[in-house]
Amino acid sequence: MPEFVSGRRRLHYREQGRGRTLVILTGNTSSSAMQQAELGHFGRDHRALALDYWGTGRSERASVWPDDWWEIAAHDTVALLDHLQCKQATLVGSSGGGVVGLVVAGLAPGRVEAVVADSCVPHLPAEWVLRVVAARETPSRGAASFWRQAHGDDWADVVAADSDLMRRLAAAGGVDVLQGRLGHVGCPVLLTASLRDEILPDLDAQLLEMVRATAGSRLVLMDRGTHPLMWSRPDEFRWAADCFLAEVHAR
Repeated sequence: MPEFVSGRRRLHYREQGRGRTLVILTGNTSSSAMQQAELGHFGRDHRALALDYWGTGRSERASVWPDDWWEIAAHDTVALLDHLQCKQATLVGSSGGGVVGLVVAGLAPGRVEAVVADSCVPHLPAEWVLRVVAARETPSRGAASFWRQAHGDDWADVVAADSDLMRRLAAAGGVDVLQGRLGHVGCPVLLTASLRDEILPDLDAQLLEMVRATAGSRLVLMDRGTHPLMWSRPDEFRWAADCFLAEVHAR
């Protein structure tokens, strides 16, 4: 089981393939265990890695997720590259993982060749956050099965830690992890999403805001699928990502 230490945090990751390094970044309450299909696809042409953030998957648990949890995840992503002695990587993130990828690109611009950020927006209003957290209190059988597969038998503790973080941020006005950061992203960025995404608030306007704020970015919207596009329409997502990465790598 491949592991490394970042800031005294024991973190787990999965790896497949050879070539240029590509890191797959999951949503908050997901894990590398749920990215097997993506590892298989991107591992055909890359050294594909999938990271378990602090408190998730097989990584060390955190009883309380701090308010800067996404930034910690970004620093841990850079620490993974250091552990592998990798100078530069492409980041492919979905939902919260897309946010983490963009944070990494702003914090360590020289380490990121390109970012694919799927199904993410810069702002989650407080009322939206509270609705999502409330829905978790009685999870469906499918949701519980997903989280158990992602994290193991203590999945409820993992989800509760994330929910507690979200409540604290809602009390402060909402989630704005990317506020002011997009202007510091200098690498090529591909944003993808489904127009039928039923999860993200004010999707169209927020995606246009991201394109305007991020130099060298492009946006691909599909008229099918849900949240995230990566999983709901995998063929279309992979087509868009592969075309973008082929262009980036040809430079």
